[in-house]
Amino acid sequence: MISNLPHYPRLSAVEIAAAVRAGDLSAHDTLRAAQAEIDRHDERLRAFAKLWPEAAARHADDVDRQIRAGEHLPLAGVPIGVKATEGLGAFQTTRLLAAGCVPVGATTTPGPGPIWQTWGSSDRGPTRNPDNPEWSPGGSSAGSAVAVAAGMVPIATGSDGAGSIRIPAAWCSIIGLKPTNGTAPARDRAGLNIAGPLARTATDAALYLSTLTDAPYRAPEPLATPMRTGWSRTLGFAQTDDHVASTAFDRLIALAAHDQIDVHDTDLRLTDPATCWAALRAGADPACAAALRHDLDRYFARHDLLATPTTPNPPHGHEGPGATYSVALTWAFNITGHPAISIPAGHTPAGEPVGLQLVARHGHEHDLLAIAAQLAG
Repeated sequence: MISNLPHYPRLSAVEIAAAVRAGDLSAHDTLRAAQAEIDRHDERLRAFAKLWPEAAARHADDVDRQIRAGEHLPLAGVPIGVKATEGLGAFQTTRLLAAGCVPVGATTTPGPGPIWQTWGSSDRGPTRNPDNPEWSPGGSSAGSAVAVAAGMVPIATGSDGAGSIRIPAAWCSIIGLKPTNGTAPARDRAGLNIAGPLARTATDAALYLSTLTDAPYRAPEPLATPMRTGWSRTLGFAQTDDHVASTAFDRLIALAAHDQIDVHDTDLRLTDPATCWAALRAGADPACAAALRHDLDRYFARHDLLATPTTPNPPHGHEGPGATYSVALTWAFNITGHPAISIPAGHTPAGEPVGLQLVARHGHEHDLLAIAAQLAG
């Protein structure tokens, strides 16, 4: 398939939707462009577990008909990948489709194994990192991150129960946002697994979030005053790779040049949440969860943001992480409910992608998106 939109991989969801609403493009134009990029890249990267050409065409028909009828669709004609564990009937997917998105297929997730897996698989083999096919793209929203990073779709659905949006975002050099717990219906009984976006731009993530929450869209804007930000490379327990930590910290310091943050070292030392997270998954509400929430409540009484590397380690191979817990720096915030974002931080000297994680007070996703927009700029 040949696209008549050679610049499609560089277009944001905001730009695509504006062009479709204006009549400069149709939903079928953008669908064909997405399918052409999938044809070009997915045999190598394996981001999609299944493609939905018939369903995508039907949704494109619906979008074009609604636009002709004068309806306003915030995400008109925007192709999306849908995490395979969710499908077309999931809460966030139905919200996105109602806003005008066109679902092109189901993106890959891990196969059987530990529930904190950080890789993806398809019937053609493992999902590959766009930077290096020998590396995992992260997980569990593996295919969604790869599809966005490779320009197949501008946004894709994810869910994050321990870092499953933020980790693949970090390892694929895109943006991944875990909203505040309760922003959308949780996908597990413990309330840990939260729906959220994988995107290349902060504006797209903001538009996605407004669609998810049915709130007015607010484009990210520079913050009026710098935010007091504590930096922790370990949270008191993680064994963080030196190159990963220094790469993330350098990116954090770059934010200071935009007068968006005021960086301080922090003495925050959390207890490793592994046991606590597992107990919550099993249906318990142990005292350690309350203690963790208390520690972070005290921290956020004195700070606006917390910054860490997104993962303690660079991408691992397709055999899996071994004894390494790639979720070590992410899953505490699934327990406490704080919103957290992974922003591309650059690469280690070995070329490995690194993410910078920023965590905010409950309900302050817009602060995270504002900072992400400034860093990208």
